[in-house]
Amino acid sequence: MKAKKRKFTGVFKARVVIEALKERESLAELSKRFEVHPQLISNWKKEFLEKAEGVFEKKSSENAVTDDIEKLYTKIGQLEVENDFLKKNLKKAGL
Repeated sequence: MKAKKRKFTGVFKARVVIEALKERESLAELSKRFEVHPQLISNWKKEFLEKAEGVFEKKSSENAVTDDIEKLYTKIGQLEVENDFLKKNLKKAGL
C-alpha cells in the first residue's frame, strides 16, 4: 500500500526553519524531532533565505494594490452614474 504524501503548513515549515537557523541542533536531530527528512529541512531553509529580503519590500507592492483598488472603485462609481443616467433617459424616451 502506498503511503500518503504529507502536507506541511507554512507555520510548521517556518518553525522548523527557524530552529535550523538557530543551529543548536544538527539537521539529523531536527529531522527526528519534527519527523521530516533532513533534505526537506535544507530545501525549506534555502527557500526561506532566498525569499527573506522580500519580506521588507512588500509594503511598496501593497501600496500598488491599494492604488489599483482605488482606481477600480472610481471606475465602478463612474459606470454606476452613467448607467443611472441612461436608465432615466430611456424612461423619458419611453423605451
